[in-house]
Formats: sequence, structure tokens, C-alpha cells
Amino acid sequence: MREILGRRRRPRRGGRSAPLDAALTCATAWRWPVLPGVGPRAGGGCGCPDPECAVPGAHPFDPGLLAATTDERMVRWWWTNRPGAPIVLATGGRAPCALSLPAAAAVRALAALDRMGVRLGPVVATPTRWSILVAPYDLERLGELLYAQDWVPSSLRFHGEGGYIVLPPSAVGAGEVRWERPPVPRTRSPRVRGRGAQGGATAVAPWLPDVGTVLDALVEASTEAPDGGSRLAY
Repeated sequence: MREILGRRRRPRRGGRSAPLDAALTCATAWRWPVLPGVGPRAGGGCGCPDPECAVPGAHPFDPGLLAATTDERMVRWWWTNRPGAPIVLATGGRAPCALSLPAAAAVRALAALDRMGVRLGPVVATPTRWSILVAPYDLERLGELLYAQDWVPSSLRFHGEGGYIVLPPSAVGAGEVRWERPPVPRTRSPRVRGRGAQGGATAVAPWLPDVGTVLDALVEASTEAPDGGSRLAY
């Protein structure tokens, strides 16, 4: 892969920011709808009006989530005016969905899944929670999967239709957002109609695992903790 999204790089000619480059890759090359997040306030807290915001800096505000788009001109305009804005991915529909869990539990869970030989796609890490990106699913499919489980760890959160997660490289109230497992394209296509964010061949969107595979593996890894507890507990 010529470039890993979110890796720190020298500024491009013309001062284009790393968040803008990453947002363009998501929107134009991968067709993932994005919009700018509110970002943290200088001195701490969230940039939104809520002094007790539960996810400071890590959510949409103005524009709202419904404004998420893959339109290159809109993405350029947003991040040209707010070059340090977090990148918010609107999950669901044709876009990736995600399962997230507390950071400490996620470290243990990913190690367990690796030992089980489960193939994962991109994993986003913040200081407080990690998100495992999965292929799109709808609420009906998720309901069926949850019903089939005898028990699901309460620490798991599901980000589907109408939800969102923050992508690297972003700064939010909790700290920096980074790739724990960077996105890897399935293949790189030859030059196609239009131009991707890198101005050349357009990359195929990263491979994403099925939500059922990941959920089954997480539940199995959690219930097989040696001490009888759960690896996915806080």
C-alpha cells in the first residue's frame, strides 16, 4: 500500500492537511461518507455547547450526521475551512459498520482473536475505546445475531445505521485517534473514471470482515477466559 491512512507525513505542497488527505481517501477512493466532527475546545472539553458532553470532540455538531457525504468538493471545503477537524464516518447503509469495546478489554480481545486465527480488518483506537470495522449490516441482521447468542458482553457497542465513529488522524477530547490495525485495500485497481484522493489510480476500499464472524469470536474469546471471567469486561 503506497500510503497508510493516518500516518504522519510532511505537509503537502499547498499546505494540505493530513485530515483532509485522509477524508478525501475515505470519501472519493473508498466511498465512505464522512463529515467533520466538532473537535475539542482549546483548554479542554468539547467544542459543542454542552459543558457535560459525554464524548468531547468526538461527534458531529454542525453540520449534523445526515450531512455525511462522499462528494469531493464538499469534503475539500469542510477541511479547508477546518483543517484540524476530526473525521467522522457515518456508519451503516453501504458504509462500514463497527463493534466497539473499552480500550483495555479490546487489547485482550484482539490478542485472543489473533490466537484463534480470526481475520480482522481495520481497527480504530482511541485512549478510551477501540472500534473493529465490519461489513455493513442492518438492524434485522444484528437482531438475529444477538438473539442467537446466549450472552453478549455489556461492554460491546454496535455502530450501524444512524451511528458514527471517528477515524484517524483525528484529535478528540480523549486524545489522539489512531489505527491499531491499518486499513489494507483488497487490491489496487487500474486507473478508472475520476481521480482518487492521491490523484492517480483509485484504491479499492479495505476488506471488512462479516459482523457475525467477529461477534461470534468475541463472545467465544470472552467466555473462555481462564479465570472464569470475561476478557471483554471493563
